[in-house]
Amino acid sequence: MSFVSEMLKPSDEWLDSPALSRGEPALPRAFRWREDDLVVTAVIGTWRSTTTDRGDTYLARHWYELALADGRIGVVYFDRKARGGQARWWLYTITEGDDVPERESFPSPPPRKDPR
Repeated sequence: MSFVSEMLKPSDEWLDSPALSRGEPALPRAFRWREDDLVVTAVIGTWRSTTTDRGDTYLARHWYELALADGRIGVVYFDRKARGGQARWWLYTITEGDDVPERESFPSPPPRKDPR
């Protein structure tokens, strides 16, 4: 596993997700990272992290562990506190080749157009 912590450019296609009805971000079907297209084939897991400011707790990030079309596993997050013009999607870690654990195959979800 490699620690990356670099911004991602989301595609204009979105995975169909019940998360939208819960006020969570729409997960892009793919991301552009450096010169690579990271195409999502499955969501392995999700979680949230919070931050505390002056005694109040706020939702800070939505995290996703993703199976990618090239066989790698990526952990990305959506930064809720990003201000206008700043990147909201970030690649946190990516697991290369032999480091990827064996998993069952995942069905590809249908793409969905930008909900904005």
